[in-house]
Amino acid sequence: MARLKKINVLALAKFQAVLMAPLGMITGIIYSLGGTLYDIINTGSVNYGTALAYVALVVQPIMFAIVGFLIGIVEALLYNLIAKRFGGMDIELDKN
Repeated sequence: MARLKKINVLALAKFQAVLMAPLGMITGIIYSLGGTLYDIINTGSVNYGTALAYVALVVQPIMFAIVGFLIGIVEALLYNLIAKRFGGMDIELDKN
């Protein structure tokens, strides 16, 4: 067993950003398709608001990546602070 004493802040921030961006794409797709279906069912056509909702396909992944990056920074800083005080986390590493 090895002890994880410190996490590289920038590395975790980038990892979180890459992890969150696809989730942003998924939510953007759901949001856009849901808005389209709602408009088609209720008004019979697609209006300006629905067209604008398709901007979510671009904006959501970017926003999720930014938030993921910021959360990664906070997580790493908190972990490093807590690990310094209480000793860190035991992890098992492969020797190969």
